[in-house]
Amino acid sequence: MNLDFANTPFLILLVLMAPLAWIHFRWVRKKSRTVRFSDLRTIAKVNSRWARVKAHVPFVLRLAALALLIVALARPRSGASNENVSSEGIDIVLTVDVSTSMLAEDLARGTNRLEAAKDVVADFISRRKQDRIGLVAFAAKAVTCCPPTLDYSVLTSQLENLEIGSIEDGTAIGVALASSVNRLRNSKAKSRVIVLLTDGMNNRGEVDPHTAARIARAKDVKVYTIGVGTRGVAPVPIRDRFGRVELQQMKVEIDENLLQEIASTTGGQYYRATDKRELEEIYLHIDQLEKTEVQVREFTTYEELFAWFLIPGVALFLLEFILAGTRFRTIP
Repeated sequence: MNLDFANTPFLILLVLMAPLAWIHFRWVRKKSRTVRFSDLRTIAKVNSRWARVKAHVPFVLRLAALALLIVALARPRSGASNENVSSEGIDIVLTVDVSTSMLAEDLARGTNRLEAAKDVVADFISRRKQDRIGLVAFAAKAVTCCPPTLDYSVLTSQLENLEIGSIEDGTAIGVALASSVNRLRNSKAKSRVIVLLTDGMNNRGEVDPHTAARIARAKDVKVYTIGVGTRGVAPVPIRDRFGRVELQQMKVEIDENLLQEIASTTGGQYYRATDKRELEEIYLHIDQLEKTEVQVREFTTYEELFAWFLIPGVALFLLEFILAGTRFRTIP
């Protein structure tokens, strides 16, 4: 909310108030009248402090009324600024691997790959403003957790609910990619993007990953692929026959060639993250590459306030006119 004046030059007239007041008081001081009184008590009343003040009341009312009318002519108004945001937007599907290999604790200390990925993906979502974003989880099958939406609170809630073991185990990269493309088939966005994160090799599913990549290219969908996991071996929590959990070193197997081919076929890029910091940088880089062009038009809605000055100004003029002809009337 802000206050301004539509006709600001009128406010310059307020400067005239000071010389008018100076002329009035100087003229009153010099002006003298001769009146005969038969009673000295009458003279005492005339020279009282109230009598001297009373002589200036009509002028002060007139000056105040004039000031209020000048402000009214300047058209004071209060305005509320608004923005009209238009954007073509980008439709994005975030495809996340939830197979049991995501239990490995090599991206960040004290947490598994999925939990680390969820933190980074949530941060990626928080930076998008005008894009529809969906979420697909996969293991041996692919499940759409959230179709592309602008309701980021629902999307984030579904992301938080991702759990390892919620889908039959395995790594069906082809099925996950085909399902993600299917979520974008009716999209009218200027750009359609899939960010596929996995830590394994395609070993399940009826859809060949190369076929899914060609489908994505035919639908003009760009795919960014991310392989997560350290190089060599990674600690994985294993429960023994007594129910105790211990970490065992297991070989990290990521089909980087396949992920590179998918990205190359669709015009995207392949990334490898060996720790959480690198994963954060990857999503930040994708965020910078896939920027939405937003046009913002600012406008202000005004409420006219001149009546708040005009009505009191006219009222003071009428009051001055009435008092000058009655109670504050002077003898020429």
